[in-house]
Amino acid sequence: MIFVTGGAGFIGSNFVLQWCSNTDETVLNLDALTYAGNLANLQSLEQSPQHRFVQGDIRDTELLKQLFAEHKPRAVLHFAAESHVDRSIIGPEAFVETNVVGTFRLLEATRAYWNGLEAADKAAFRFLHVSTDEVYGTLGPNDPAFSETTPYAPNSPYSASKAGSDHMVRAYHHTYGLPVLTTNCSNNYGPYHFPEKLIPLMIVNALAGKPLPVYGDGQQIRDWLYVEDHCAAIRRVLDAGTPGETYNVGGWNEKANIDIVQTVCALLDELAPAGKRGVRHAKTGESLTHYAELIAFVTDRPGHDRRYAIDARKLERELGWKPAETFETGIRKTVQWYLANQDWVTGVLDGSYRDWVQTQYGAKA
Repeated sequence: MIFVTGGAGFIGSNFVLQWCSNTDETVLNLDALTYAGNLANLQSLEQSPQHRFVQGDIRDTELLKQLFAEHKPRAVLHFAAESHVDRSIIGPEAFVETNVVGTFRLLEATRAYWNGLEAADKAAFRFLHVSTDEVYGTLGPNDPAFSETTPYAPNSPYSASKAGSDHMVRAYHHTYGLPVLTTNCSNNYGPYHFPEKLIPLMIVNALAGKPLPVYGDGQQIRDWLYVEDHCAAIRRVLDAGTPGETYNVGGWNEKANIDIVQTVCALLDELAPAGKRGVRHAKTGESLTHYAELIAFVTDRPGHDRRYAIDARKLERELGWKPAETFETGIRKTVQWYLANQDWVTGVLDGSYRDWVQTQYGAKA
């Protein structure tokens, strides 16, 4: 059995689904089901004995002890995190609580369990910590991409909290010998992405005729990684990674935000033409010809990092992994998924989400 934290979130649920479709091994899934955790992501596993779900908080030490004692996992895969930069700017404390305190308590519970294992099981055990490229800070236009040796320089409360969790994981390896692995990934996209992040927000807003808010000049550059590629990389690192090592996971797709938005609009024009759907501009009431008519530049967020880029050569060189999807194939699959799963979208668009979007973007658009 493996123990997954945050397995009802975006990346975590995609990992659980991929794991269960590719292996026979059972998954113990612990998730607090905060706003972005959604059991609907895992509906296909509802009756599966391979998936055991527990609602709970990674800060709950007693619950963690109980789960380790009862299920005796061979590995922990730690996805659980607060992950939205904008939310961290408005409410940073939740990020410290979950990402720093939560990771610490999970590490402590894991260490206690690991120390009690027999020698062979202890040697085979792994703790895999899923992190982000944002811990490295920002790059200039001509700077080399982030490598595993790039110094940490986080610039948001979110990235600082993830950097703190990365350091704790590293310390537990060097101090206690806990066999840890860390992955730092670039921007993920794909199915089940909560629509506060760029790509799903653009899709959902466009289909509703709402403005497509683009920060600043839209020239912030990110590397884009299809979520199923990321999950495959994590499985590979779990299988063959060297304890104590860090592996950067990227898609080799540096794109400016405005280019992402225009690509999504062009795909929607092709796959779900606004004219045929009768989409009207939510503000003006006018019929839309092209979704790009909805693009609205808004005030940039504080401390917005300009460029991220991932050098994923270590992962390819040492473990033989590279992404299967190009950005063109991955973004098409993503748009098609959202068009085919409007019931899922409707289910996540509750009052609290709409309030959040209005708070974040309403006064800026």
